[in-house]
Amino acid sequence: MNTPRPLENAQLLSRFQALDSFLCAHQALWRPRPFTELQLPWETEHPALASWLRKRSLDEAEAAHNHPDQLAAPAPFPQLASSARALGEIGELPTIALPAASRRLNVDVPGRKWQQIEAFASHLNFVRPAQHWLDWCSGKGHLGRRLLQGDRQRLTCLEYDPALVEAGQQLSQHHGLHAEHLLQDVLADDAGRHLDNTHTTVALHACGDLHVRLMQLASRHGCRQLAIAPCCYNRTRASQYQPLSTAASASALELSIDDLGLPLSETVTAGARVRRQRDESMARRLGFDLLQRQLRNTDEYLPTPSLPVSWLHKPFADYCRELASLKGLQIDRQLDWNALQAAGWQRLAEVRNLELLRNLFRRPLELWLVLDRALYLQEQGYQVQLGVFCEQPLTPRNLMLLAERQ
Repeated sequence: MNTPRPLENAQLLSRFQALDSFLCAHQALWRPRPFTELQLPWETEHPALASWLRKRSLDEAEAAHNHPDQLAAPAPFPQLASSARALGEIGELPTIALPAASRRLNVDVPGRKWQQIEAFASHLNFVRPAQHWLDWCSGKGHLGRRLLQGDRQRLTCLEYDPALVEAGQQLSQHHGLHAEHLLQDVLADDAGRHLDNTHTTVALHACGDLHVRLMQLASRHGCRQLAIAPCCYNRTRASQYQPLSTAASASALELSIDDLGLPLSETVTAGARVRRQRDESMARRLGFDLLQRQLRNTDEYLPTPSLPVSWLHKPFADYCRELASLKGLQIDRQLDWNALQAAGWQRLAEVRNLELLRNLFRRPLELWLVLDRALYLQEQGYQVQLGVFCEQPLTPRNLMLLAERQ
């Protein structure tokens, strides 16, 4: 069995084109959302698969959530899983010997976040050594401080939150490091004034527009090196996805904000209490969804606002009455609230299991999005590598772009 390798050079375009064909061909399977549709269009074409998924329990769905490709489901599930697995396969970027960090640096950093920082830093395998690190959307600057080595290197941290800028500056001074923490909205028109051709810019899990803005400005101002682990592709001010590369612009794939959220549906960190609250909230929403369809006499999903956790402590009948009032609906009939609540839980089990088919396309879609970014940087004159920087249990957002001016 061959060990997968990172993608670079012509491999970036060839993999993008293969993913594009796969995603376009199977849009009818991954676009419809089981949470908002009582019956999915593809169920008519694949009744055996639909029936098999609908009969499974909520616990069975939860067990398969992170590895849907391993599910022994009826056709065409195994064939799609095999294709998705092959197209989403990508190797680890080369590592470097990272000097040991002072134990003081990880004080005030959550353990999982520090592990991500260590993994990210250990894969910054640039041809030329960095001179001036620029930590984009830096928070308190933990990543930048971990990267700073010796007196010859400089560090600039850009952050939007004044409290984080102040806290970061104090931490850098406390550790005796030469770092400049600047208050900057990176989406503002003047953000590019901080970038030049001496910079190695890094962004660990900068969301949506934030990391796209970095790529655009870094290219424009000639930054010598970039390292980006993208995140939250749906955090964008545009109403739908705006392609970056020539290849993505030529694609027939048009992605909505809901589509862009699909790669983010994989979770690995939620504790038992959080999962219970999540399930209770979703079951209640799905129960209310069945009710609102009756009240409105229409088989359409009705979006509802985010609700405080305290709403979960209300009796289900009160929950529905108050939510109906928020949406301007009148409950003018006697209802079997226990039966409706049970129906919400049953529907949650069906939704979670039906989502397993959609979840096969999480990694292919994410890789399509990150390859669009890689191809864009390649078009701007960068030598680009794309690979993973850590295992999936540490963070599902483990794809990393390394770009260096040729």
